Amino acid sequence: MNTDEVLDVFRESGALLEGHFILSSGRRSSVFLQKALIFKNPRLTETVCKALAEKIKAAGIEPDVIIAPAMGGVIPGYETARHMGVDSLFVERVDGMFTLRRGFSIQPGSKVLMVEDIVTTGLSSRECIAAITKETGAEIIAGACIFDRSNGEADIGVPLISLAARRFPDYDADDLPPELADIPPIKPGSRGLS
Repeated sequence: MNTDEVLDVFRESGALLEGHFILSSGRRSSVFLQKALIFKNPRLTETVCKALAEKIKAAGIEPDVIIAPAMGGVIPGYETARHMGVDSLFVERVDGMFTLRRGFSIQPGSKVLMVEDIVTTGLSSRECIAAITKETGAEIIAGACIFDRSNGEADIGVPLISLAARRFPDYDADDLPPELADIPPIKPGSRGLS
């Protein structure tokens, strides 16, 4: 799948939203990719995650396990792992920091692929990678995501494979263009929720 085909999936599911949005990174944008509207549909989820798994395999990436940051990465992490034939684990925030819970463990030296839903600045990806490296001694061999909003600019500390990439303009809250400043912002993402 190419970026336009992935955007077609977002459109088909009603997940390509326009307005004034506060992104998980805190930045503002007129475009929001509400991936939950894709992930509620098993057929669409399988379509994008199977394509991501195929792209990862084509890059020669062979993980022992996939790790994902909760909440947004859990479904694409699981579905991508299913197509790659490996286990899927996730980290959760405890006191603001990602950690493994629920009896999950990763053996030192394991080859781990971090899978995310959307990458904008790469903050959640870097936090997830740092937590796994510190807690387990595993080797994070790469990251992957359904959509890279940075269009390759985000640095997550390891190579990033994205199914789709496009730069949608985003802004600091105190530096909005007038057309965005005139619209009340909404925060549809999950970061900061209890």
